[in-house]
Amino acid sequence: MKTRVCCLHSAKDIRVETRDVAPPQAGEVRVALGAGGVCGSDLHYYQHGGFGVVRVREPIILGHEAAGFVAEIGAGVTGLKVGDMVALNPSTNCGKCEYCVQGLEMHCTDMIFNGSAMRMPHVQGFYRDQMTVDARQCVPVTGDVAVSEAACSEPLAVCMHAVSLAGDLKGKRVLVTGAGPIGVLCVALAKEAGAAEIVVTDLQKVPLDVASEMGATKVVNVIDDADTMQAYARGKGYFDVAFECTGVASALVSALGALRPRGVIVQVGMAGDTAVPLGILVAKEITHRGTFRFHSEFQDAVDAISTRRIDVRPMITAQMPVENAEEAFELAGDRTRAVKVHLVFNT
Repeated sequence: MKTRVCCLHSAKDIRVETRDVAPPQAGEVRVALGAGGVCGSDLHYYQHGGFGVVRVREPIILGHEAAGFVAEIGAGVTGLKVGDMVALNPSTNCGKCEYCVQGLEMHCTDMIFNGSAMRMPHVQGFYRDQMTVDARQCVPVTGDVAVSEAACSEPLAVCMHAVSLAGDLKGKRVLVTGAGPIGVLCVALAKEAGAAEIVVTDLQKVPLDVASEMGATKVVNVIDDADTMQAYARGKGYFDVAFECTGVASALVSALGALRPRGVIVQVGMAGDTAVPLGILVAKEITHRGTFRFHSEFQDAVDAISTRRIDVRPMITAQMPVENAEEAFELAGDRTRAVKVHLVFNT
């Protein structure tokens, strides 16, 4: 059986090609993909050929945010039937290393992650019409939702893990720096958790508008309005919790300045080496926590999307056929026009 795939050969060289699809073996499922989101890491691969020390060294099928429909089931698979909508979990931990044994599966030392160039050979991703995967990666979507919504399960899981590290948000004043897909999902989760105020900062109008739709009580365009953030930093700050979703030093400095003493900042955005103002961190006794991937939260994310307890529809800017992959990546990289762009398969 043949399938179309969206394959990156090097920076800005993305091609739609044809590959073979292996029939499902015992414990496997063939999935007809419906939608796949363009993530920030996919953009880095496309725009720069990688990020940090991770480089594309051979052709790689990108994509780790995806959902589709069960097309064929291998021997011994239970809990799934042909036609079921499923979200695909891109993370397969080993279950045996010291961190898996401790219940810290997101820190698995032998993690397999679809659409990643960290390993050699690269781990191929989800941008294709058909794919055979381990049945354990298929999480049924039970609600009356679109496949594009289900494809947002992976980034929502990332944000659920981040929010779980922030403590109780009920009645808290929350700041979110950066209104990309991760930022606006943190907004929706903070609203669900009962935050009293949710203020979101960004440089662009389009993502800030989406943040408002997803639950922000106030949005601040820091290019047009620097005074507001300066006001939040007066005294010893205003916010109890911050989710820093950019990885940009200036945003981190602004968030630390706006936090109250003993506030918590969850660092969701990740870039290269970033200067941290330790004086503020120490003097205000701020807790600065990193967050990385997810584990059990993937099932939680699928459940939340299935019931629309978290409505991801406002963040989906465009759905484009895989043959327009280059156009889709260019749109996804333009924050003046887009938040989340999906490639659409099997059309």
